[in-house]
Amino acid sequence: MKMKPAIAVTAFLTGVALLAAEQSMAAAFYLTQVGTPLSIGTVGVTNTVNTWGADSAWAQPAGMVELEEDTVGVTGLTLLYPDMKFDSSVAEAGGSDGGNAGEVAIIPSQFLVKKLSDQTSVGLAITATSGGAMDYGDDFVGRYGAQMVSLEGLGISPSIGYRVNDRLAIGAGVSLTYTLFEEDVAINLPGAASDGKVKMEDLDDWGYQPFLGLTYHFSDRVMLGVVYRAEMDVNLKGNVKFRGAPLPGGNVELSWDNPQWLEAALRFDLDDNYYIATNLGWQDWSKFSENKLEVTPGVTVLDREWKDTWRTGIAFGHMAGTAGWAFGLSYDSSPVSDKNRTIDLPMDEQWQAGASYFMEGEKLSYALGTSVMYAGDGKVDQTAQGERFKGEFDTNLIFSLGGTIRYTF
Repeated sequence: MKMKPAIAVTAFLTGVALLAAEQSMAAAFYLTQVGTPLSIGTVGVTNTVNTWGADSAWAQPAGMVELEEDTVGVTGLTLLYPDMKFDSSVAEAGGSDGGNAGEVAIIPSQFLVKKLSDQTSVGLAITATSGGAMDYGDDFVGRYGAQMVSLEGLGISPSIGYRVNDRLAIGAGVSLTYTLFEEDVAINLPGAASDGKVKMEDLDDWGYQPFLGLTYHFSDRVMLGVVYRAEMDVNLKGNVKFRGAPLPGGNVELSWDNPQWLEAALRFDLDDNYYIATNLGWQDWSKFSENKLEVTPGVTVLDREWKDTWRTGIAFGHMAGTAGWAFGLSYDSSPVSDKNRTIDLPMDEQWQAGASYFMEGEKLSYALGTSVMYAGDGKVDQTAQGERFKGEFDTNLIFSLGGTIRYTF
């Protein structure tokens, strides 16, 4: 069914997307791995009990007080390679399945911890907090829902940790986050006319997200870590342009809430410098569910019917002498049911496995970590601009490879 331009644009606005492609995320688009090999290798399970590295400046600010020396992490890079292929079973508007929709990404990171005293440490983390991209192509079967979507989120996070006593430490920080979003959607024009296109370009915003951390040693071998991240308002402003359609461009505003996040973990230090850790987390994705899009002269509010998610995992490792290793497994529940999932945000449950290895020198230390995520089948049955398409991702994997060089002074 072809639609008049005005109706097509209304349908586009009602179904507008905002995606952070499923690359190394929690069940929606938070990144659970901060770009260091230990975080990648344990798929984020040890983040809240991190008392070992400078990445604790973001992962667990209370853990910074247990570092013995000032530490700066240099040249941290993570390569993300997604293999995400949609397989359609219904395509009323025709078109292709889009091939591999995932986009390769390289994510840099930097971490610094400075000890002010035996009780107090300060830190700075620069790392991606969310992000990724998917490009289905112009002829995609779901092009009236999305053709291309890209989200980048970079966080600059100062933090402080304070040792209350031999057992308890507390920490706090704030992530100052720059978000950049872009999206292309085809416009279903009437008659035999070729598709038009609407492009949202350079939508960006600065926001802030406070976080708190706590570590408590029940004994020399058992430690609890807790981290809470507050909600963050995202209010993106940019341009909207139309191609192949008699419609003027203009300004666009897109807003949502990055949800609050609570996570706790236990670490058990075993004999011979082995350890085991397990975590449990909750994320308030029902708060994100309501997205608001404003294009003069009107405002559209979309309820995605998302729900809260939970995550859990287990990690095992060995840290002794000049070398060590770790591996981990984790699970994240889906933020949306099959009947409400859309092609712009095809998030589903996620299973992850990772491993890492490190070697320490007198001044320089090197580490390497890798992980693989199975991001669910992402079933979609959606009608966009009057055209129904249905299918699922028969391949939905994301591979991560990260390395760091750490200098101690």
